[in-house]
This record gives sequence, C-alpha cells and structure tokens, in this order.
Amino acid sequence: MSFEIKFWGVRGTIPTPYHSHLGFGGNTSCVEIHANGHRIILDAGTGIRSLGAAMQRDDGRKAHLLLSHTHLDHINGFPFFAPVFSKETALTIMAGHLADQGGVQHVLQQHLAEPNFPIPVEKMGALMDFVDFRAGDAFALGPEVTVKTAPLNHPYGATGYRIEHAGKSACYVTDTEHTPGRPDQNVLGLIEGADLFIYDCTYTDQEFGDKAGWGHSTWQEGMRLAKAANVGTFVIFHHEPDHDDAAMAAIEQEARLLFPGAIAAREGLQIRLR
Repeated sequence: MSFEIKFWGVRGTIPTPYHSHLGFGGNTSCVEIHANGHRIILDAGTGIRSLGAAMQRDDGRKAHLLLSHTHLDHINGFPFFAPVFSKETALTIMAGHLADQGGVQHVLQQHLAEPNFPIPVEKMGALMDFVDFRAGDAFALGPEVTVKTAPLNHPYGATGYRIEHAGKSACYVTDTEHTPGRPDQNVLGLIEGADLFIYDCTYTDQEFGDKAGWGHSTWQEGMRLAKAANVGTFVIFHHEPDHDDAAMAAIEQEARLLFPGAIAAREGLQIRLR
C-alpha cells in the first residue's frame, strides 16, 4: 500500500530563482502525495508547473488539489499547470476557508479574470469540480484515504490537512502564526502521533518578533509542536525568501541537533511512509 510524498515547491511568499537558493529550491508551495492510487496535490504555488509536466508524461490525469488558502504564492502556479488545459484531466479543487467568500471557484475565477490572465478558468479544458468545506471537517478521498482538517491562524483564514492511509499519516500545516508560549491546540490536535509533519517555518524565533501579525511561524515552534505531539519526521517548510542555501543548511543542522527527526524540505525530496 503506497504512501509517498514529493516536494515540488518549498519556498514561501515569492519565488527565488537565484543561484544561491537552488540547493533547497526557489519555487513556492506545492507538495504531491500518492496514497492508495490517489494523487493529492497540496497547494498550487509555482512548484505545480513542474508537477504538471511530470503528469503529462504519465497516464494519471486525475487528482485532488487541496488548497491551504489562496494567497498568491499558493495559487500563482495554477494557470501554468499544464493538465488543466487537457480534456483528459479530472481535477477536484477543494478549500476550507472560502465558503463565506463566494467559494473557491469564484476566487480562482477572479484571480484569472481579465485583465489578469488571458484564459479564464471555464475555458481551460479540464473537467474541474470545485468543493468548499469548512476547516475542521473530515472527509474521504476514496477507499482507505481519509483527510482531516483544522483551521489555522492566518490573515483571511487557512486550512491544515492530515492525510491518513494504511495506518500512516502525513500532515501539511503551512501559513499559520503561533502565539509565543502558547501551543496552537488546533495544530496539536491535527498532528498528534503523525508520521510526517510539514510546518510553516518561515522565520527563526529571533526574526519572529518583527514579523508578528504576518501570519507565519518559526522552525523552533514547529520543533516544539513536533515534540509535544510525538510526531516521527518534522519537515521544515515554506522557507523565507531571504534564507539562502547556507542559511537553510544552518537551520537544518541546528534543528537536527534538537530534534533528530527534523529535515528541511528541498525541491525533489521524496519520502515514503512505511
């Protein structure tokens, strides 16, 4: 029973196509999960373009796209995701923060409406189904694949995900801000005992003071949550644009000294849960 995770985009806020950032990667958030034959895509940052190219080369054109939220760095790859222009593609797009704001279909249509982009959503070609839920809901994506969700602390809302299959679990918790000294109970409840925990580690604790209110967290807070929830592997994710490869390598090294199961996400990183 396969359960595999691949990172296509790991950067936060804005792409960083610089030589100094290529070791970890400059594309914004996109993570792919294969579970029991189901393809689950988490966010549509610029990393989804490379994923789309890979999908064009295989036979699998069916997927669920689960959006944490719809700030630009998490959807700016969507119009360059080649499968959406193919009639052979069946894509279910889901979000948990837009039910009271017109829904995910409306938001994506606005994003790609004239004069922002020349091809509107309804003319892209793929069979797209838009589904809104409320963060905190749970649902199945097919036999033996369950998704649990939780609301996150981010401007205009965001959703954290826990995907479960065959007794294993992977959690995707990005774009959330913590309160120092007070662990987020929504996050703890979602990640308890998870085999893999991907977390918004945009800043360090030292940088966080000047960034309060921006909707992001730190790798140290992620580590504290990982320890409290007894997770297996803690993945540092949503890298700050100014954190080049040297900075990220130093963060990863320090994190591993404090939490041996820590790893900094890199484009192309693949993890199989066994």
